[in-house]
Amino acid sequence: MKKELLSLFAFFLFLNSLETAAQNSIRQDSVKTTSVVKLKGYPVSPFKDTLFYVYSKVGSFSAKERAQYITDKVKRLYSESFFEKDSIKIVPSDVSLDIVYKNDLVVMSILDSDAKAENLTVTALANRNLAKIKNAIIYQNENYSQLPKRFAYTALLVLIISVVLFLVGKIFNSIKKYIIKNNERYFKGVNYGAIKLLSPEKQQFLFLKFFGFIKIITLIEVVYLSLPILFSIFPATKEYTTMLLRWILTPAKLALMGFVGFLPSLFTIIVIIIIFKYSLKVIKFFFEEIKSENIKIDGFYSDWALPTFNIIRLLMYAFMLVIIFPYLSGSDSAIFKGVSVFVGVLFSLGSSNAIANMVAGLVITYMRPFKVGDYIKIGDASGEVVEKTALVTRIRTPKFEDITIPNATVLSSTSTNYSSNTKQSTNGLLIHTTVTIGYDVPWKDIHNALIEAALKTDLTEKEPKPFVLQTSLEDFYVSYQINVYTMEPTKQPRIYSLLHQNIQDSFNAAGIEIMSPHYTALREGNTTTIPPDYLKEDYEAPAFNIKSKS
Repeated sequence: MKKELLSLFAFFLFLNSLETAAQNSIRQDSVKTTSVVKLKGYPVSPFKDTLFYVYSKVGSFSAKERAQYITDKVKRLYSESFFEKDSIKIVPSDVSLDIVYKNDLVVMSILDSDAKAENLTVTALANRNLAKIKNAIIYQNENYSQLPKRFAYTALLVLIISVVLFLVGKIFNSIKKYIIKNNERYFKGVNYGAIKLLSPEKQQFLFLKFFGFIKIITLIEVVYLSLPILFSIFPATKEYTTMLLRWILTPAKLALMGFVGFLPSLFTIIVIIIIFKYSLKVIKFFFEEIKSENIKIDGFYSDWALPTFNIIRLLMYAFMLVIIFPYLSGSDSAIFKGVSVFVGVLFSLGSSNAIANMVAGLVITYMRPFKVGDYIKIGDASGEVVEKTALVTRIRTPKFEDITIPNATVLSSTSTNYSSNTKQSTNGLLIHTTVTIGYDVPWKDIHNALIEAALKTDLTEKEPKPFVLQTSLEDFYVSYQINVYTMEPTKQPRIYSLLHQNIQDSFNAAGIEIMSPHYTALREGNTTTIPPDYLKEDYEAPAFNIKSKS
């Protein structure tokens, strides 16, 4: 019985061992299958030969993507112009060992899964990969170094830039010589109507200055645009390529986008300007007709037409700017508002006198005290009006002296216009001069002598006839004023000179002395100053002892 039990127990042990062996076999097959999947590696081969394989993935990066990433990093290290082999090292992190170059470029990370895939420790695998990467880069630099090529490319590029700069300079110099040689053909001065703004010499000088500025800007642009190409040769300076291009392209892009965004407002501004422009043309035509007296309005003089149009034009321009202002780019910015306030304050503080003269000029225009070409007197200055502006009035004296008088002074002073009657009446201007003659000369003789002198004077009118006024009876003499008409008010100095000459001749011919007697007398009744023709026969003059002083 015991033997049977022992045999049965031995049989169960045998069955159990068979089951355990089968389970172990199945587990080993499963492990082998899994290992086969994990052992599929992707090569890291930046220089044709494979340095090592990557078997495991990290996060969302597959083993293939990791291998390509490491390959690119190794190529980048090789492209460094001055690779420092001691700067690539192993740096531990929280979950891996990282191969890092210069403490900022992570070439690859070694994880536990990478080490298990190759039956190595993480440290051993990191040291092996570091050595292979370093040796491969050193080998490539020693046998296939890019540095000589880059220096050669740099020298070639510098040579090309120098040639381009030389050719650009030669082209500009040739154009400059051609322009100077044919200056009479291209520079004829700048004129605006009768106003000469620039002489030919000044125009040529300004053009050559501008031409030289364009030449300098062009040479700078050639050098600046060549720098990105030059910096792209060396990997260490590639980042400067992007920076230099950004300095140009970013402002250009902003300007272009700003201009494109401004286009709708620009078209609106153009339409507004066109409307106001042609409205002013219609208004100008209307006032030109008034000026030429084709259109007559009661109470509105023809010489008011141009000043009135200038006022309306100024108001319309101001109104147009008010309408356009909101459409200007940056009109609502703080800088724009600050500049506007500054200009307003500056204008209000510094232009009080100018505004006073402008207002006075406007008032004078509508008062019409004189016009250009009139001979006037303002204060102590007399002469012909040669110019009337919004601020000043200019007169030219008979001595050809130009006197500038502010309009505010003109408005506050008394002005005498000698020319207005010569244009509006047939008589002309009445000029006069005075002589004083003693009581002993008959007044009729003096009248005849003065009128005869006036009729002989050139630039005077014979009709209406000259006439004499006795303006006063003084103690010792009588004042005789000769009045004569003339249509030449601007020639008064010459007319007076001729009149005085003729008066002297006429009085000398008539035997009349031109003098104003003064007397110191003791009246004795012997003589009288009354002409004999006026004395009655029975009249006896009182006796005087008279001493005459002339």
